[in-house]
Amino acid sequence: MSAGRTLLAIDTSGTRALVALGSADGALIDESRWQAGYRHGEELLARTDELLVANRVVLAELGGIVVGTGPGAFTGMRVGIATAKALAYGLDVPIAGVATSEALLAAARAVVGAPESRAVALLLPAGPSDRVLVLGGVASLLRGGEDPALDAAALLVAVDLPDRAPAEALALGAQAEQGLSAALLRLGARHLASGGDDVARLVPEYVTLPRGIASVKGEVRWSHDRT
Repeated sequence: MSAGRTLLAIDTSGTRALVALGSADGALIDESRWQAGYRHGEELLARTDELLVANRVVLAELGGIVVGTGPGAFTGMRVGIATAKALAYGLDVPIAGVATSEALLAAARAVVGAPESRAVALLLPAGPSDRVLVLGGVASLLRGGEDPALDAAALLVAVDLPDRAPAEALALGAQAEQGLSAALLRLGARHLASGGDDVARLVPEYVTLPRGIASVKGEVRWSHDRT
């Protein structure tokens, strides 16, 4: 990536999607966030174009692509990853995948000023009744009604789980989402500086799969797992 060139970040892992522009060092310039529900593909390209036009940035001025890799639902993740990879390939610029969970947890730490020594856990939806717990870089599936086993001092962050997580965790999750663009760009710029990812091998992490695709051993099925 050339110094001084603009980064484009994309994340479609949750029901609220985003595109953002940042400087080469990962500082947030501008963002567009919207309620995508489960129809990420309907607005992603239009929102991206609007953001570029509003900031007078043309595609040729992009120096790298940052994309959130989840965990997230099947359709949203495929839309975001495919779009990011197509842009990186077509523009011949590097790409960096950043776990959305890592960025959300970093944003949550910043909100409360939590030191690295304090455990921070993230709860995400996995279908209508199950949830995924991300703690210490490891994701585990919580079946419907199962509560996470956390240390009393751990900080819990919940996203996309109305009425399915404690109010305090949901409030912190909403604040973390506000800082997601900045965290993605910051982490993505660092990853790009160390070489980024192979565009052909970059894959999302799914928490829910489409009908007809079975889970394996009752665990979270990551897209990069092999049988």
